[in-house]
Amino acid sequence: MVKVSAADVKKLREATGAGMMDCKKALVEADGNFEQAIDVLRKKGQKIAAKRADRESTEGVAVTRINDAKTAGVAIVLACETDFVGKNESFVALGGQFADIALNFDSKEDFLAADFGGMSVADKLVEQTGVIGEKLEITAFEKVEATYVGAYTHIGKIAALVGLSAVVDDVETLAKDLAMQVASMGATTLSYKDFDPAYVAAETEARIAVIEKDNIELGRLGKTLKNVPQFISRSQLSDEVLAKAEEDAKAELKAEGKPEQIWDRILPGKMERFIADNTTLDMEQCLLDQSFIKDEKKNVAQYVATYGDVEVTTFKRVTLG
Repeated sequence: MVKVSAADVKKLREATGAGMMDCKKALVEADGNFEQAIDVLRKKGQKIAAKRADRESTEGVAVTRINDAKTAGVAIVLACETDFVGKNESFVALGGQFADIALNFDSKEDFLAADFGGMSVADKLVEQTGVIGEKLEITAFEKVEATYVGAYTHIGKIAALVGLSAVVDDVETLAKDLAMQVASMGATTLSYKDFDPAYVAAETEARIAVIEKDNIELGRLGKTLKNVPQFISRSQLSDEVLAKAEEDAKAELKAEGKPEQIWDRILPGKMERFIADNTTLDMEQCLLDQSFIKDEKKNVAQYVATYGDVEVTTFKRVTLG
């Protein structure tokens, strides 16, 4: 049996992250050949990966990287099977190494094929599956390019990127606030203007059906019924719809006996309430139309406007699971 030095074992451990005994066994099997020992560990990883292929990798770490010019950013998720591994310092560090590489590529496919210390990123994942004993994979990859890119990561579980059209005073704060908004509120598109009318129509019908079903049970229990909205998006509130809502509000004020001379003070609030009640889809899915988490008196678009001539051009969000 070939004699393996402690220095060789240490070198292989540093190169692969494998345990001391695994490294020693691999070197012995490879007759002391360093490259062959790495291949031995990789094959072990392949065997473990094959056995665990059907396992769910819903834990892990979400990581972002921004280039020095602040014009490009990437967000990835390095996933594993258990929270125990996901919180391990070495695992988190590995996620950071992958993110450093990912920043140089525009697609997940190109990233997985990229070099990682003499092997591909995909092979490194297999190797580390053997080292750690859990299924590892990159479950999310998002790239953003813009005049200015900012990022926010929430306890390593959710990561968000935001692209802005210009560099303005205190742009770092603006970008971070917006990325935090994306991370916490989970918007899927920029504005209600981006919605497909067919999607809005189908979603409206589905939501109304759910509320009406709930109201049957609430009525049976003698509880207050939920408001059934006519609409769910600003994209449905045409000039005609808003004019009709205003006329209805005036009729309501008249029926309540409110003096006509004070209607102008009351109507704006009623119209704001009508719009809020009938734009629930926008509030959920449209970044610019959501209430700003740091000041709910304004929406995100109004907050961005306080920074002057700058717009949100794009955003991305990744999360575990």
